[in-house]
Parts: sequence; structure tokens; C-alpha cells
Amino acid sequence: MTDRPDRPLEGRQAVVTGGASGIGLACVRELVALGADVTIADIDPETTKQVATDHGVDAWVVDLADTAALETVELDADILVNNAGIQRVNPLTTFAPEDFRLIHRLMLEAPFLLARAVLPRMYERGWGRIVNVSSVHGLRASAYKSAYVSAKHGLEGLSKVTALEGAAHGVTSNCVNPGYVRTPLVEKQIADQAAAHGVSEDEVVEKIMLTGTAVKRLVEPEQVASLVAWLCSDAAAMVTGASYTMDGGWTAR
Repeated sequence: MTDRPDRPLEGRQAVVTGGASGIGLACVRELVALGADVTIADIDPETTKQVATDHGVDAWVVDLADTAALETVELDADILVNNAGIQRVNPLTTFAPEDFRLIHRLMLEAPFLLARAVLPRMYERGWGRIVNVSSVHGLRASAYKSAYVSAKHGLEGLSKVTALEGAAHGVTSNCVNPGYVRTPLVEKQIADQAAAHGVSEDEVVEKIMLTGTAVKRLVEPEQVASLVAWLCSDAAAMVTGASYTMDGGWTAR
């Protein structure tokens, strides 16, 4: 779309779900820096519009868990980053069924419906990038996270099917699989764990959250965004159906 090496995504339209904070916001910043025209899709009207204004991008205020409404959505984009997510932690025996369904609607059904909406025009243009922000929990399990783990495992399968169907049309589909990322969601979990166990937040990070990782620090959102951006580039045209871990060695065990 452009001959400028510093702006390789100039002229490309990108949609980033959950783009008003955390990993999503880091992806927005990275894609904007590379020249893309970005739309932030997020639920909170005030925050979404303010972040969009601050970064010179468009805002799409949407409840992605309302999947019935997404069935008829029309979406034209060259790049789709499925990032929106939430967490609920409880044993299976006390996990609220509605929380389980909510997580699956937001983190599996919505990515399916958004991909379904963008693929026809990607096929017409012969170019498209779908990047699903999965997790190490798309490849491994942890106790008490039945909804999150199963939704992320489902997202991995959806991404692979999308890759197979899109290959003949110049469309790639991949997952990025970070470990614990320094986001508001994770920072709240750290604070809650520290209070529950009566230890410092540093101890929670090293001794509870990162017990399975070789590198004992959180992933930074910007690191995830750099991988997302590379998967959107022409250099990654032969990368599809893949899952890229960024987990400090968690899945190496």
C-alpha cells in the first residue's frame, strides 16, 4: 500500500478490540506508528472516545459480549486484532454459569463473528491480517480458570481454521500467546492475591504468578504489540495458523 519503509501499513484499515487499555492500546499505538488507520472497539463510551481522540483514531463503542448484535455487523478492515478479554477465577464447582458464558461470548464467539464480518472484503482485496491475542492459557491450563482457558483454547482452533480458509485469498490468521502481561487486569489480580495471601505484590509476581516461567518478570504490553505488528507486515506473509509464545519460557517446560 505504501513505498515508505517507516510506514509499511499506510493505507491499511485496522480494528483493535479492547483497544482502550492494556495490550490493545499498545497495539493501537504500534499500528498507528506504522501508518495504519485504526479503529478502537471497546465498551466504555467515555474512555474509548477519549483514548481515540488522544491518539487520532476512530472509536467504535460496542459491547462485544452482545453477540446477537454482532451477527449482522458490517465491518471493512484490512487488519483485525481480537484482543478484548476479561477474567473470572473460581473452582469449577462454584463457577457461575453466566460468567462462563460471558467469557465465551466475548473471547470466542465475538472473534468468530468479527472475522466472519471482515473476511469477505479481505478476500476481495486479496490481503488481510487477523491476529488473535490468545495467551499461554491457550496452550496450557491453570486451575480455577475453566472459562478463560477453554475460551483461549477455542480461539486457537478458530485461528487455525481461519488460516486454512484464508490462505488462498492472501489472508493470514495467527495467535500471540503471552504469559502474564503488565495490564490493569493483571495488576488487579496481583493486588488481590497479595491481600489474600498476606504477602507483598513482588512476592505474588515471582512466587505465585511466575512459578512456571524461566524469566521472572511480567511481559510488557509494548512487547506484545511489536509481535502483533510484525504479524501484520508483509514480512510475515508466510506465517499463518501459528501460535507465537511470549511467555518467559513457561511453555518450554
